[in-house]
Amino acid sequence: MGPATTLNAQAREFRWRRQGLDGSLAKVTAPEVLQRTGWIRSVGGAAPYLGLFARAGLSRQQADADAAALHIHELPAARGCTYVVPEQDFALALRAGQGFSADLTTAKTHLDLTDREIDKLSARILDQVKEPKDPRELKDAVGSAVRNLGDAGKKRGVTTTLPLALGLMQSKGEIRRVPVGGRLDQQRFAYVRWGLKIPGLSDEEMAVELGRRYFRWAAPASVAQFQWWSGLGSRAAKAAADSLKLTAVDGDQLAFAEDADAIRSLKPSKESTAALVSSLDNLFHLRREIESLADPADLKVIPRDGRRGGSLMDLPSHGIAVAGKLAGLWEYDAEEQRIVAAVFGKPSPMVKKAIAATEAFVRDQVGDARQFSLDSPESRKERLAALRALA
Repeated sequence: MGPATTLNAQAREFRWRRQGLDGSLAKVTAPEVLQRTGWIRSVGGAAPYLGLFARAGLSRQQADADAAALHIHELPAARGCTYVVPEQDFALALRAGQGFSADLTTAKTHLDLTDREIDKLSARILDQVKEPKDPRELKDAVGSAVRNLGDAGKKRGVTTTLPLALGLMQSKGEIRRVPVGGRLDQQRFAYVRWGLKIPGLSDEEMAVELGRRYFRWAAPASVAQFQWWSGLGSRAAKAAADSLKLTAVDGDQLAFAEDADAIRSLKPSKESTAALVSSLDNLFHLRREIESLADPADLKVIPRDGRRGGSLMDLPSHGIAVAGKLAGLWEYDAEEQRIVAAVFGKPSPMVKKAIAATEAFVRDQVGDARQFSLDSPESRKERLAALRALA
């Protein structure tokens, strides 16, 4: 094993441990998991539940209780995308997500929406949400303050001004979303007044705070990967990384100096652990790349939905990982109530144990393991067939 190969193996295991998938976060609270391993991407799928279970063994009921108590919360954050965030980072996450509403920009440019109109609607909404109301109730309550954007709006995917106001008010911390039924794996919401104060950080200060967290969660990682995750411009991302005085680990891969030293001196564990994680797990999602976490031979057999060539940035199915290395793929067959897994090579006892534990968790607590809100047992049939063929 050459120096480059050794360093890559050390980086894999370091990320594995930093992500708490080695068992070191057992029985840690949900907010602490998110603080230490990163905000969890949420798109109406099971990723938040799977991420908390894989790291700390947390039940769905505990995650829902923490969300109801606002110890954790799903809100628009980096790139304007929704993440489940710990309470200590609510304000920073909202600050990071401001300015990413393409629909609002489109409406102002093409649909005659003015700041005055949106401010008037926002004020009316704020009067109505002392108790949670869903969009239908709000539309009835504010009446003519909501404008139908007609055919021109439909062509651009925006039918009324209501969702534009709701999105803007969320980003300002004026209101928050309340998941209907209290579940994190769906996208039906009511809205209630919040009044969270957003810190008065400059763009540069905000970028540094994001970088400080990102390079703890994802290291070693590149400035380009940080830029993608944060949504910052290239100059802003580089300036933030420079101010953090990061150290090169390998090529463009950076880390804090103490982490770089830890990576280079790391010795693999004698007994590796295994975990079943979501396709959006921070082990992969933070850097949005798979190749450093997988063997070349395994990459060749991963289904790519008809695509050929190029780097693999996203998993087509949920992942099985062992000591930071991608070891297989899995999906949940809702009809048979079991996990269908395709393991690269012969599954070890620890992989079998992780499959059994996750299968019981999904079946008994979550009910399904959707990748995203529109994922369904019917739409999953092709992916299940692909995994059965691969296995």
